Amino acid sequence: MLHTRRSFIESAALLPVAAATGLPAASAPAVPAPPIARLGGPHLKPAVNAYSFLELLNANAKDKSQGLDLFGVCDFCAQLGSDAVDLTGYFFPGYPAAPDDAYLVRLKRHAFDRGLAISGTGVRNDFTAADPAVRAEGVQRIKTWIEVAAKLGAPTVRAFADSQAPFRTWQQASGNATREDVEHWMADALRECAVHGQRFGVIVAVQNHGDFISTGPQHLALLDRVNHEWCAALVDTGKYLTPDPYADIALAAPYAVNWQVKETLGSSMDSPRTDVRRLVDIIKRSRYRGYVPIETLSMRRRGYDARVEVTRLFGELRDAIGSSR
Repeated sequence: MLHTRRSFIESAALLPVAAATGLPAASAPAVPAPPIARLGGPHLKPAVNAYSFLELLNANAKDKSQGLDLFGVCDFCAQLGSDAVDLTGYFFPGYPAAPDDAYLVRLKRHAFDRGLAISGTGVRNDFTAADPAVRAEGVQRIKTWIEVAAKLGAPTVRAFADSQAPFRTWQQASGNATREDVEHWMADALRECAVHGQRFGVIVAVQNHGDFISTGPQHLALLDRVNHEWCAALVDTGKYLTPDPYADIALAAPYAVNWQVKETLGSSMDSPRTDVRRLVDIIKRSRYRGYVPIETLSMRRRGYDARVEVTRLFGELRDAIGSSR
């Protein structure tokens, strides 16, 4: 099944060439391998990613009288009418170490009392790094937070498929290794994480972040290389850097277990704004059933107010879910 998907991805890349030259494309498989099984039709549950409150959470970490903590984020999401909250690991006390169980129990109950599910969490990792120790550190971090997620009742842990600071690109991080070699490094690391995830009932959700993974075919090719049912896609709608990101989103959607719905189809306010109704139609056509978290970013906006922007984008998503075909 997964081999068929890789064959589809590779042959799909040749379709524009076939169209331009008049060569037949009949040798390409008609469809990719079967996606995640969905029953009962699409069912989208709007949610909020805590990273939207980055500045407020960082302010609170420095001064408890300022900003918001994760409990405050849950309160805001409940008042907003969100179905769930995605609690990014960076904002837990002691990160990257796991917080103590007493904190997790208290936060889990706090979210439950407000009618919120915890849709996921996430950490920083760099599996594009040439240094095996850096990759091993990322594996151990994800394993640790898989266990945190299990205690919280969260179904997914987000893993990056791209380079992290101090590196700016995967080529720099890998020492200019070939894409094939880097994909092997990443797949081996993600597979080890997925095995651990299976033990605890937590899916490793691999996020495209506009570096090593900047297209839908690249996203699926990596998952194909991992070849483990507990490793799937987290679709970041703002990080497919192609002429038609909606096509990439549509390609990856059948393999998604989590989302980050962004305000724009890029990394700045100069990028095209996301057509939320069009996006929701794409997600529904994939028959996705689950949480769809939004994530807003300051993107160097003066006077950025997370409460205002989250409320606005969440409202757009909720309205689109209610009115789309």
